[in-house]
Amino acid sequence: MKILAINPGSTSTKMAVFEDTTPVLTLSLRHSVEDLEPFPKVIDQFDFRKNLVLKALADNGIPFEFDAVVGRGGLLRPIPGGVYEVNDAMVADIRKVRRSHACNLGCLIARDLADELGCKAFIADPGVVDELDEIARVTGSPLMPRTTTWHALNQRAIGRRFAAEQSELRGEHLKYEDFNLIICHLGGGISIGAHKGGKAIDVNNAFDGEGPFSPERAGSLPSGSLIDLCFSGRYSKDELKKRISGKAGLAAHLGTTHIPEILERIDNGDDYARLVLDAMIYQIAKNIASLGPVFYGKVDAILVTGGIAYSDYVISRLKERISYMAPVYVYPGEDELEALALNALGALTGELPVQVYTQKKAKPLPCVEPQLN
Repeated sequence: MKILAINPGSTSTKMAVFEDTTPVLTLSLRHSVEDLEPFPKVIDQFDFRKNLVLKALADNGIPFEFDAVVGRGGLLRPIPGGVYEVNDAMVADIRKVRRSHACNLGCLIARDLADELGCKAFIADPGVVDELDEIARVTGSPLMPRTTTWHALNQRAIGRRFAAEQSELRGEHLKYEDFNLIICHLGGGISIGAHKGGKAIDVNNAFDGEGPFSPERAGSLPSGSLIDLCFSGRYSKDELKKRISGKAGLAAHLGTTHIPEILERIDNGDDYARLVLDAMIYQIAKNIASLGPVFYGKVDAILVTGGIAYSDYVISRLKERISYMAPVYVYPGEDELEALALNALGALTGELPVQVYTQKKAKPLPCVEPQLN
């Protein structure tokens, strides 16, 4: 089976061609600020990114012949994990989503190319996968139950990779579903999930405000101070949103999200850079530890992945704080293109069920009128 996998990100479009499980071509097509400047909205980048993918295939002598095209899933309504065929309902919903991110282009480009080829288009484990236990949804305000947006594709891929490694080491067939895992993705956003029985039954909303702060996001903030800031008149709603996601975290404190640059500043005696980076590590560790009670303390392993996992400074200090809980395994980078391709292959061969995306009305949030004493 020949599969084209496409993963649009904020400043790049990653793509790969697989023949069954073997990668034939893997590329990261970088987009400069100047490249993207002509497009007022992310959705307007559709033709630009699609044409770059087609050009890359032609430049590398890859015939435009595939059994499936699989794209990174967008910020749709909350859905269970798994493989989905891109249908009209999904395309209609993704064109209406309020949350703007390049991942929204994944299913659109996959569907368009697949239509030209006459083959299937899929997405797999998008960031809106919601498998939270009901007890994990409840907060102190019935107006605001917890929701989640996280790195579902990479976390689940790393979980499966860990299980395969353990199977080989132990000489027995073990699956991702057999383990109690805490999986932490360290990237521009940071998501930390409690995986039990093959589902992420508790995980933070890494997109717009929960968990540790990260290179680009503010994470959980003091509620009272946040409300005061919202009504201070200093910022518009859009500006405040950027202060939570985009111009937040390391970017807000230090003016950069690049860990090697921050470490160079630390080596040159920048004490504030050291304090902020250490504070991020501290918050990551606290949030990992907070998931211990989900498993009643019976955690098989902690898996750390994402781009920041390449940093010895970050990983060594993180391990010092969390290794008492369970063995820590580090998988730097991400396996999202391979994960997309393997999900599509499983769908084509019948090894994985193909789920159907439907347009369902959002469930109304529970709301209880306050009782005055």
